[in-house]
Amino acid sequence: MAAEFIPPAKPIVGDEEREAVDRVLRSGMIAQGPEVAAFEREFADHFVQGRATVAVNSGTSGQHLGLLAAGVGPGDEVIVPSFTFAATGNSVALTGATPVFADIEGDYFSLAPEAVRAAITPRTKGIMPVHLYGHPFLVDEIEAIAKEHGLAVYEDAAQAHGASWNGRPVGTIGEFAMFSLYPTKNMTSGEGGMVTCASEETARGVRLLRNQGMEKQYENEVVGFNARMTDIHAAIGRVQLTKVDEWTRQRQRNAAALNAGLAGLAGVETPRVAEGAVHVYHQYTIRVDARERDRIRQALQDEHGVGSGVYYPIPNHRLPSLAEFAPGLELPETERAASEVLSLPVHPSLSDGDLERIIAGVTAVTRAGA
Repeated sequence: MAAEFIPPAKPIVGDEEREAVDRVLRSGMIAQGPEVAAFEREFADHFVQGRATVAVNSGTSGQHLGLLAAGVGPGDEVIVPSFTFAATGNSVALTGATPVFADIEGDYFSLAPEAVRAAITPRTKGIMPVHLYGHPFLVDEIEAIAKEHGLAVYEDAAQAHGASWNGRPVGTIGEFAMFSLYPTKNMTSGEGGMVTCASEETARGVRLLRNQGMEKQYENEVVGFNARMTDIHAAIGRVQLTKVDEWTRQRQRNAAALNAGLAGLAGVETPRVAEGAVHVYHQYTIRVDARERDRIRQALQDEHGVGSGVYYPIPNHRLPSLAEFAPGLELPETERAASEVLSLPVHPSLSDGDLERIIAGVTAVTRAGA
């Protein structure tokens, strides 16, 4: 009998989440209400030292509204990585500003400080790095550049719930930060996002924008959106918030087991962790020979029943939707990463046997190509 397939990601939703949804449905208060307000407070206290926090209907909405609330708009430029999900660049373009793509460094998939410096122009309003795969960006160097040039820092923390840099929690670093609550993230609300803000002014701007431009009914102050989180989603998120720390510890234990099992394997580079960084392993991303990557991925699935993911095979600056912002741009480290990365399962549902099978599969298929 073939072994059960190991998926690259596996959302965990149990009886407590179902009971929370039923509680909301019985209450009759289904739209944005007391569950959302409680979730905002609890998320803020849990992850970002009580910062002003606003719940929205998706991470992308949160990023978009955060930028608008921070004053980003037509005529501005925001420096972003190209090696990330398209929502990062999309959110800038949706404000009417210009996403300016800069290269990453080769160790942590972070915006490269020297590339950021080279991308600054008189129109630059801010820098929006990504804590990619759950590893913090190079906070000290990016902050120093921002301070030197009078720029804001906006955090894309979609994948980094609980990560930190030298003791500073992700989400407390920039003018605002966006966390995604999509089903495959380290915790979920079914769908949704959180915006954590350095000032009440920015937080109020996000609150207005998510709710048709009003805090009081029918007193619309600005032109806004319907980007509200429902109480159903918030109820799920509140339950998940009580579990995410143990899930993170399990991800870290799983990553340590994979590191040990793959150590010294020719043709495989395991994830690096910067000194002072806490990695929460939204993804466990290895590098392999670009010429072998697709073969390795297919062989893992077909021969060993191990799923994997390639995030992100087409850099943003080459996507048809965003290429207009980057004519002729060359980003060598971004291109190299896009051709070499492969994310292995690291989610909390893995058993010791699963981890052994992943290690054995990667070892077998890489040696088969040697």
